[in-house]
Amino acid sequence: MKLLVTGGAGFIGSNFIRYFLAAHPEAELLNLDLLTYAGNLENLAGVEGDAAGRYAFIQGDIADPDLVQGVMDQGITHVINFAAESHVDRSIVSAAPFVRTNISGVQVLLDAARRAGVERFLQVSTDEVYGHLGPNDPAFTEETPLAPRSPYSASKAAADLLALAVFQTYGFPVVITRCSNNYGPYQFPEKLLPLMITNALEDSPLPIYGDGLNVRDWIFVTDHCRALDLVLQRGEPGRIYNIGGRAERTNLELVEAMLEELARIAGRPAAEYRRLITFVKDRPGHDRRYAIDDRRLRLELGFEPLVGLETGLSRTVAWYLDHRTWWERIKSGAYRQYYQEMYGGG
Repeated sequence: MKLLVTGGAGFIGSNFIRYFLAAHPEAELLNLDLLTYAGNLENLAGVEGDAAGRYAFIQGDIADPDLVQGVMDQGITHVINFAAESHVDRSIVSAAPFVRTNISGVQVLLDAARRAGVERFLQVSTDEVYGHLGPNDPAFTEETPLAPRSPYSASKAAADLLALAVFQTYGFPVVITRCSNNYGPYQFPEKLLPLMITNALEDSPLPIYGDGLNVRDWIFVTDHCRALDLVLQRGEPGRIYNIGGRAERTNLELVEAMLEELARIAGRPAAEYRRLITFVKDRPGHDRRYAIDDRRLRLELGFEPLVGLETGLSRTVAWYLDHRTWWERIKSGAYRQYYQEMYGGG
């Protein structure tokens, strides 16, 4: 196998690269990433040395047809596309980058992969394409109609439809995954959990939207990586697979559980952290609840999450405590210089 990972310098992509290279010592892997604000090569420090001869990084844009075709023509057999603009708040401010990367970029990748005769293309999507649920509504299944409610989720839904159209029109072997909220090491600090952890460590306010009762299902990132590997290897072409952690919590419950764990590890009273919680004006169109029905993945491919929420929160908090320099460099902007030093990038 020669795998192309796009967006591999991001949170989930970098965790997947580390997982995949360890799980498949015979495989080669190319990582194509534009290194926009959330792309951080420090997430992959040490990988080139550990996987010498099997791993290479290419800086580039998935929406660049000539570049992408040149990469595909290097003997790529499998593709997994993580590359995406993914922060809902940023999509509300400006949708244009989301349309370019998440829609046009996906079409460029699909066209180039089809011309190169790629054996399998995995489009990594999101549960947000389904819209949102009421408190007692049944969980999303793969047959739930698409009803995106933000520019971000609309762009991801469009990409899914493009991928399915390429399967229906050409028989090109595309599979799609839609996962619930991820958490774990290397997550960019604008996201909920790393923002709360790092702000708490800096004794800064912990801003929670609205009343804090928006519900999400949470999965530890390495469990997501395991599921993606299963789908990449054994998923049925043209099929969609939901991936869930079976851990629904309100945002407030999640933050409070995290603070209890932080207090335990840091040896401080939890109340000293809880006083930092600040409720702020809700964002426009904030989805109330997501829930994932992952029976297809469990029954067809035998997937089971291994990391429960309590254990995952403990590992996550401990990682951010142990990697303070990593997230401080992101918050200061210093991380952007890393790839200049390593690769001579601009």
